[in-house]
Amino acid sequence: MNIKAQIEQDFLTAYKAKAEIKVSVLRLLKSAIANAEIAAKKELSDDEVVKILYKEIKQREDSVSEYSKVGRKESADKEQEEIDLIKPYLPAQLDDAEIEKIVDRVIAETGATSPKEMGLVMSRVMSEAGSGASGSTVSAIVKNKLLS
Repeated sequence: MNIKAQIEQDFLTAYKAKAEIKVSVLRLLKSAIANAEIAAKKELSDDEVVKILYKEIKQREDSVSEYSKVGRKESADKEQEEIDLIKPYLPAQLDDAEIEKIVDRVIAETGATSPKEMGLVMSRVMSEAGSGASGSTVSAIVKNKLLS
């Protein structure tokens, strides 16, 4: 079953169970996917849906950070709960050690030595890791490797 179908099925289950927060989050995900399909004028692949899920998680992580800065713990907790509801739809993530191996190999292959070449390294690592690694994690590892 693809991710979009799984979200739809879980939405119906949550709706019948009257799980308000889960229904709300899944409704937003369905809407984001539908809007992207309308814009693309085609049905999205699982990889494209995963990118949307990462975008939704990133928005919520930014909100958690902002809410925490201004002392709105209750709002930050709500956003974190939404992140926790979205994460199960993402494919299994590579751990940091696996990402570092890919980064080291790509740096060796490209001969990158400075942060100016970060874009080249990032694009190669992300195409290799696919949806198994978040851009922010890869970015932090690449930046750390190129600065040291």
